[in-house]
Amino acid sequence: MTLAEHLVRILNMRSVEDGTTADGTTGGAAPAAVSPSSRAPDSSRESDRTARARIRDAAIDRFGQDGIAASSLRTIAADAGVSAALVVHHFGSKDGLRAACDDHVAATIREGKRQAMAAGPGADPLVALRQAEETRPLLRYLARVLVDPSPAVADLVDELVDDAEAYMAEGERTGTLRPSADPRGRAVVLTMWSLGALVLREHVARLLGADLTADTQGLLAYSLPATELLGEGALTPEAYARIRAAYEDLASPGGHHHQEQRP
Repeated sequence: MTLAEHLVRILNMRSVEDGTTADGTTGGAAPAAVSPSSRAPDSSRESDRTARARIRDAAIDRFGQDGIAASSLRTIAADAGVSAALVVHHFGSKDGLRAACDDHVAATIREGKRQAMAAGPGADPLVALRQAEETRPLLRYLARVLVDPSPAVADLVDELVDDAEAYMAEGERTGTLRPSADPRGRAVVLTMWSLGALVLREHVARLLGADLTADTQGLLAYSLPATELLGEGALTPEAYARIRAAYEDLASPGGHHHQEQRP
């Protein structure tokens, strides 16, 4: 699926969310009864949330816990406090629901990163931690779905990389990031590092003592050394210059590595 198709789907999703009634329909149908076991948000927030958004968020949570294959539309409907028929009405199928989840996750990450980069070097890093607290279900969702070898995952990863390249360019403009000789390559590598940490979250928890998808301390335990690597680097300037020169030599047409001849 192309990025343009993703954007059209996001726009369609938002138009439905903005235009539906409180029960998620476009007419005057009565709202579906909420089951006692529903995991929908607090009643204080219910008035400004549509059924479509509740279903999507319930699906993100359920997919993140059980995986996509093990999650049924009926279970997700119960989590959201709606009927299975209403889920089908809004999303058509589990694939349609998953696509809406992918779009929402990508859009949420994109907006959070864009705001951080637009704020420039003076941005409050604690804001990012508070946002991470709110988006924890999205991290669990990513950790689950990324191991699914499907075209949908490839589309999602491609979109995350495209978004990363765009907000990193914004970071360069605001003075948060250094300019890159290869902006696309940098976006790919950093996105793969971030997503890889989520997929390997159990080992991150074992080695650093906290779960990236479970608590703020987990994010701190990972973010502190990650920020050191990004900000200070691991190589000395001399080592970096030598290694980069060797790689550029290899990458050039007809290039080869010139090894020193020892006597």
